[in-house]
Amino acid sequence: MMPRLEELANVALRVPSILVLDLLYKCDIDGLTEHLKAKNEDMLFKYKYVIWNMYYLGHLINVVVLVLPLRHIVTLYLHILAALLLYVGHQISKDYVREEVQYGYEGAVYLDSLAFNRFVSALTSQIILSTLCAFLMKTRKVWLFSAHMLPLLARLCAAPHATLLTVNTFSMGLTGAGIAMFLLSNLFVPYRLARAAYSELLQLEVIELYRLLAVGISLWNQFAVPVLFSVFWFVLFVVQLCSDTMTGNASWGCLYFSKLHSVSECCATPYSLLGLTFVVSYLALGLLNLCKFYLGGYAAVQNENVMHRGVTEGVTLLLLALQTGLLDMQALQRTFLLSIILFIVVTSTLQSMIEITDPVILALGASRNRSLWKHFRGLSMCLVLLVFPGFMAYKISQFFHMDFWLLILVSSCMLTSLQVTGTMLIYSLFMVELFRSDPIDSLDEVIYWVNAVSRVLEFVVALCVVAYGTWESLFGEWSWMGASVIIIHSYFNVWLRAQSGWRSFLLRQEAAKKINSLPRATAEQLQQHNDVCSICFQEMSSAVITYCGHFFHGNCLRKWLYVQETCPMCHQAVRPSPPGPSQGSGDARQHRRRETRGQIWLHKTEIRPLAVLQRRPRVTQFLLERRQRRLRRPPVANLMKTHQTTITEKPSKAFVSAPVETLSAL
Repeated sequence: MMPRLEELANVALRVPSILVLDLLYKCDIDGLTEHLKAKNEDMLFKYKYVIWNMYYLGHLINVVVLVLPLRHIVTLYLHILAALLLYVGHQISKDYVREEVQYGYEGAVYLDSLAFNRFVSALTSQIILSTLCAFLMKTRKVWLFSAHMLPLLARLCAAPHATLLTVNTFSMGLTGAGIAMFLLSNLFVPYRLARAAYSELLQLEVIELYRLLAVGISLWNQFAVPVLFSVFWFVLFVVQLCSDTMTGNASWGCLYFSKLHSVSECCATPYSLLGLTFVVSYLALGLLNLCKFYLGGYAAVQNENVMHRGVTEGVTLLLLALQTGLLDMQALQRTFLLSIILFIVVTSTLQSMIEITDPVILALGASRNRSLWKHFRGLSMCLVLLVFPGFMAYKISQFFHMDFWLLILVSSCMLTSLQVTGTMLIYSLFMVELFRSDPIDSLDEVIYWVNAVSRVLEFVVALCVVAYGTWESLFGEWSWMGASVIIIHSYFNVWLRAQSGWRSFLLRQEAAKKINSLPRATAEQLQQHNDVCSICFQEMSSAVITYCGHFFHGNCLRKWLYVQETCPMCHQAVRPSPPGPSQGSGDARQHRRRETRGQIWLHKTEIRPLAVLQRRPRVTQFLLERRQRRLRRPPVANLMKTHQTTITEKPSKAFVSAPVETLSAL
């Protein structure tokens, strides 16, 4: 319980300092000093000098309070609370003396019922306040905080009204003198704290970069910076909403615009903009976790991905706000610009949701999962991700005039919908194969062409955006910002897409060429080989023979060559033409040496496919899962049944299953 309270206090007690810093940033000191009036220019300069020094001193004090350790902040707030209680005590004494003067009775208090009731009420309040001050200061000397009770004691002694006024003034001066002495005695406390912090930094030797980063991360976690600024922004937003409601600015006819206006008013300073950044990050993280929970339950939420933690969305908002000069704009301009920035952030969040949903829905289709509830959750999420970007693009195209920047936003929504459409088509193909009695042999080719068409459409959309931006820059309004965006967009979304697609096409062409150049196994060779395909673990009614002497299904070997250009068994290069005699004999000798060192090749087989699969698209993973689900019996049992007598005689036969089991595990 105590650690939770400490965490809560660590955040709550630092929020007022940020609120004061935000108010100081909004203060127009230049406008204030322009309206000052003085007898001469010298006095006016002194007034301005004092005001600016107070302004900077306020910044310094609040920054110091913000970075104080928690125990010192608690002590500071206790002293501030005690000072407020003393002020309340003097106000009670002042009101009591004023009421006594107005009542006009100067006799003994106990002889008049009204005077006696007023006296008892005031005395009770003063005793409670003095006791609370002593409790806050952790002392039993209650009399140290009882100076405001002097007017009551004077009234108890039947002092005249003029004397009561004098005693009241004296008690206020006595309390002020006590506070001044306390402040003077603790004047060098900030210096001692700064010196202690500097000594600790010297002991940590933060000159090295990694030590400095470690100290920064430690302070970041100690101050709970994201939570602190998020709470600060929520407090600011609630105050702004209450202010708009009281002034009548909140219009129910346009609720969205009024709320967006309130949000824009809460990001007019660097502190509030930083708070909005953390709030957006937390909202994106919550939405992504909700998507994971909806698709896979609580276990999926525990499997965190660094890219799905809302950091991308928060950083995107901060960079766009700083780049576009959001802080320097007027309220209406800031509202419209913030709507566009939030649109981009939502688009980025939808893209992260697609990255979460895509493998889940494809795994459901490839693994023959018959849970209707899981399929419904995956399809409903895909439907939302398909329709919502189009709805957003339609709304923003009606709200703003079409230009290059708006086209980029609309194209991002179109690309999101295209990706979801491709995923749902592949899922549909998997489900069609599920309800067929025999598998579709050309399913892998169909999946490839579905992905190819999807990538081509994405490429066309990106190319249209670049063409429109270039035309607008040449014949419309030229700007370096637009030109830089066009160059970046052309490189990442046009050139890299085209290069990746062409490389994939050439790789498939080369794989087909190699497969066609390999000899086909005859029925006698297959009977003599008497083994399964080492890639899919299925019986071979037809096969191709590599020049290193291994048998594979033609389709299986072609899929393998899409990801790696070597033999799955011995890692020799699969050539489109047979090697020369000397090269072939050297390869055979090398192959025999490799078979005697099975553990080394097992290690390489475990590592190389993983590195290759990490560079390939997501379809490779599902092709491997499809090969697994087409097994008619477990691989180990299958091999044991087929080679019960040959495993001990031929160690290389037992070793054949190692690369395939490793690939299947991947």
